[in-house]
Amino acid sequence: MEIPPPAGPQPPEGRSPQGPPPQGSYGPYGAYPGQQFPPGPPGPGPYPPPQGQVPYGYQAWGHGYSPYNAPAPVNGLAVCALVLGLLCFLPFVGLVLGFFALRQIGNKGERGKGMAVAGMVLSGIGSGVLVLALVTGGASGFREGLEEGAREAGEGGSVFSVDTGECFDTRGDSLEGMAYDVDTVPCEGEHDAEVFAAFEMADGAYPGDDAVVEAADGKCYTLQYAYAMDSWAVPDDVDVYYFTPTRDSWDFGDREISCLFGNVDEKAGLTGSLRQDRSNLDADQLAYLKAAHVLNVAMDSAPEEPYVEDDLPGHRKWATRVSDALTEQTGMLRGHQWPADARKPVATIVEDLEAAKEEWDAAAKTSDANTFYEHYGAALALTDGKKTVTARKALGLASTPPAASYDDGGDGGDGEGGGNGRGEGGDGTDDGSGDGVVEV
Repeated sequence: MEIPPPAGPQPPEGRSPQGPPPQGSYGPYGAYPGQQFPPGPPGPGPYPPPQGQVPYGYQAWGHGYSPYNAPAPVNGLAVCALVLGLLCFLPFVGLVLGFFALRQIGNKGERGKGMAVAGMVLSGIGSGVLVLALVTGGASGFREGLEEGAREAGEGGSVFSVDTGECFDTRGDSLEGMAYDVDTVPCEGEHDAEVFAAFEMADGAYPGDDAVVEAADGKCYTLQYAYAMDSWAVPDDVDVYYFTPTRDSWDFGDREISCLFGNVDEKAGLTGSLRQDRSNLDADQLAYLKAAHVLNVAMDSAPEEPYVEDDLPGHRKWATRVSDALTEQTGMLRGHQWPADARKPVATIVEDLEAAKEEWDAAAKTSDANTFYEHYGAALALTDGKKTVTARKALGLASTPPAASYDDGGDGGDGEGGGNGRGEGGDGTDDGSGDGVVEV
């Protein structure tokens, strides 16, 4: 009776596998279920097979028999490609990993072909979306948002904007040092500061803290008159401050300097708007204040040397500028049609201004410092602000003279006196850390 060979690899035809004969009735490995051996002669027990022969099922060569085959491993690159594809994260990387995963799977017989293909498809979709965003400007918006977050988180101060005419409170209740953000509030109530002007610095490399301060100090001081034309309406305890770019915010495109009114007493603050311009002044008030501003500008152009004897030529030139301004101012006052109750007071002012011009002319021609002082003093007496109270009341303007003192560095008054005494125009100082606020 022929016994069919068991499933699995077979020895070559005509040859038997070499190896020791089996021990006992089933050999060292035992028989597989259903396997039979050829009958042998009677005896006490099974006989060993002929020399050199081993029954089928006892192969000693090859890998041997295993009832369950071990599964092939999953390719790691395929898993990574699928994960990146699902998360739409680094889509181009997912495509590359999927490609290499397919090559390894083919060479090594590993599993994961489906995952690699799926990852490549999803990564391809993500790559297309990214390319579309780059074309349509979406990446630009993303970069701007990223920069905005960096600005807000940066230690150099945030970039924020305040508009002219806005009033706000600072987070630290101070207008000096660093400012990271402000809270806009109505000007009618109490507030820390009011924005009266803003301007942009030129592009280029950061010019340095000193240059930024110099630009703010010079321009904010000049721009205040366009917003608060009536200097008498600005309280004596109000001064000029400003926000400036920092070195860090400059790198993100910040070029704006904001000019502010604030109280010199941090605990006092401001109440109500200080705005006095064409938005809330009538034609007569505007005409009067524009004429007064002509003399303000001339008075502000005094020499840096405060004593005449230290720079007599410079003071003589200054006297000439003031005389020319008085000529222009009186022409503006004469050329306007004033209301009935303001005509006589304004006419009186014109007479005083013409007399003051003669004193300034004399000061411009003198070669003696003491004589200059005499003409200078007579001119200031003729333009004393108290002489304008009647006209101001008739025009509905502020009628309480400020604490005038030209020697304190005031702005030359309203063309009506020696100054407003608020100490504006002093040297600003900066702590170098800017988005800062610097008092001028």
